[in-house]
Amino acid sequence: MATQEEFFSGIPKIPYLQSAGPGDVMCFKHYNAEEVLMGRKMEDWLRFSVCYWHSFCGTGADLFGSPTLHRPWNEGAPMESAKKRLRAAFEFFTKLGVKYYTFHDRDMAPEGSTLEESNRNLSEITDLALQLQNQTGIKVLWVTCNLFAHPRYMNGAATNPDCHVLAYAGAQVKQGLDTAKKLGAENFVFWGGREGFLSFLNTDVAAELKHMANFFKMAVKYKEKIGLKCQFLIEPKPKEPCKHQYDYDAMSVIGFLKHYGLENDFKLNIEPNHTTLAGHSYEHDVVMASAFGMLGSVDANTGSPDLGWDTDQFPMDIRNTTLVMKTIVEQGGLQPGGLNFDAKVRRESTDLEDLFISHIGAMDSFARGLRNAVCMIEDGLLAGMVKERYSSYSHGIGKKVEEGSASLEEMEAFIKQNGEPKVTSGKQEKHECIFNHYI
Repeated sequence: MATQEEFFSGIPKIPYLQSAGPGDVMCFKHYNAEEVLMGRKMEDWLRFSVCYWHSFCGTGADLFGSPTLHRPWNEGAPMESAKKRLRAAFEFFTKLGVKYYTFHDRDMAPEGSTLEESNRNLSEITDLALQLQNQTGIKVLWVTCNLFAHPRYMNGAATNPDCHVLAYAGAQVKQGLDTAKKLGAENFVFWGGREGFLSFLNTDVAAELKHMANFFKMAVKYKEKIGLKCQFLIEPKPKEPCKHQYDYDAMSVIGFLKHYGLENDFKLNIEPNHTTLAGHSYEHDVVMASAFGMLGSVDANTGSPDLGWDTDQFPMDIRNTTLVMKTIVEQGGLQPGGLNFDAKVRRESTDLEDLFISHIGAMDSFARGLRNAVCMIEDGLLAGMVKERYSSYSHGIGKKVEEGSASLEEMEAFIKQNGEPKVTSGKQEKHECIFNHYI
């Protein structure tokens, strides 16, 4: 790939070295893109994506400290720096060997003083993005609009009590959808960072939810109008920055979509760090969304369970990646979604190579999780035990319950004939021991 300058000089394309030792961190030890598992290449099961905002816009600043990550592509005037940042990103994608990336509209190009200026900036930068995509074959996994950072959105975007603000958000999403079509994005994500409330006292919850549903319906209509062929995704999060956000968790979003007749137009983008903020286990929302046929994509990160905020760490826990990949393989994959690393290096990890090390480690963790899941599924032991546990629903009164044709009168008659049910062990510890065999 021809570039004006090399940002990661001295770092070659990351190789797969199965025999590498524990101190060899600039190579893949488990992620072998071409390896075939259950009839599909590893890269097609995993569909890795790098996020633009953390990896290339992040500065390491936090609430308690100034920036620590001084990147060469962040220097210069806003549009000049935006173009350098984009070239640096594509160099990184190419050397890492991923096929997808994700971005917010305001990550890609600086916001102007008017909507028209913002749109011109985005159009100019995405012209370059399209050029780089064509040169490298790298694609957009998904686009999203930043409807939470600007002061106009302090009271929400689609749920704002002022329709003027909602209209601005609609205009921004319109441009975002045009951008998604231009770049061939395979998905479009809605994350309601400010769609929630701090107090019931000044909030009409019913009105805000209705307005948000109508906002989504406008997006669906515009998507159809312009012939955009991508999957719409909603990303749940329970809190932060709002005290309570409407898209609390997977079940909250699924209930919302079904209530407003949007369940055929959207799936979910699950971020496990958000899931744990809702008080669930790491894999909970992935499993729940998949159970309803609503798992569309995963923001592959993790958090610190002992902290009450979103830390966006790279996923390195093999147990977690195995549980997630077991669900993904069982549903037949994530396509057109993928595993997007919505994660950032720690503010203390200041070297450019740390960007590579963190992504390599996370990709290896998911590769190990995939192999573990495939072994588990092919062996069939756990699946057989679960099937046996529910075997009473395969015949007799259980089959009628399964089919939805049983009545309470039949329940009563069955109990009168068969008496008290036997106590049956759930064998939880046995399942856990067997699961640990594959880790």
